Amino acid sequence: MPDNEEVEQQAEASAEATEQAPRRQRQTRGRRAAGATATAEQELAETAGAPYPRLLDSYRNEIVPAMMSEFGFTNSMRVPRIEKIVVNIGLGEALTNGRAMEAATRDLTTISGQKPIITRARKSIAGFKLRAGNPIGTCVTLRGARMYHFLDRLINTALPRIRDFRGISRRGFDGRGNFSIGIREQIIFPEIDYNQIDRFRGLQVTIITSAQNDAESIRMLEMFGMPFVRESQS
Repeated sequence: MPDNEEVEQQAEASAEATEQAPRRQRQTRGRRAAGATATAEQELAETAGAPYPRLLDSYRNEIVPAMMSEFGFTNSMRVPRIEKIVVNIGLGEALTNGRAMEAATRDLTTISGQKPIITRARKSIAGFKLRAGNPIGTCVTLRGARMYHFLDRLINTALPRIRDFRGISRRGFDGRGNFSIGIREQIIFPEIDYNQIDRFRGLQVTIITSAQNDAESIRMLEMFGMPFVRESQS
């Protein structure tokens, strides 16, 4: 049996562990909060060597102060921000054309600068001859510097290349501040070589924001330069 000295040492160690437990919990919560705050900086660090996103600089120095003044925000963290951009290409033709997935993946990699994933059917639909697990599209999620670079190219380079372009409709908002754009042809992106594609393919761009409503999101995207149609025309 342990002597009295060992019992006292165990009791002291147990008491010390009990006192340190709340401290460790606070430290853990602090590390989690710091990690969440530093997420954007870490994502930017992953693309070290790439040019700094000018839209991010514009957001911090111009958009945040302007929206705080316009919407009456008292905290800069309340200002909405873009969290991620999802770009996907649906490929119903992949069921009959085995090379379609390869071509679409190549195009999406060229457009986004990031390797996409293959999306698969979740359930079988006999009417479409679709089985669960069949590849039906390709998708990429952009964050950090790549996200801002893509948005910059989309707004200032790709969209103006659309034939008879008259602006983006405001109907693409979902009521919670997220916005989706449908693009008919991938060749509006200058990175795509017209002579290297097998066919025209449409794609969808979804911009996920932290805005509480569509009004905040619309105003933020307008400040980024998104060419929305005038309200009288929408």
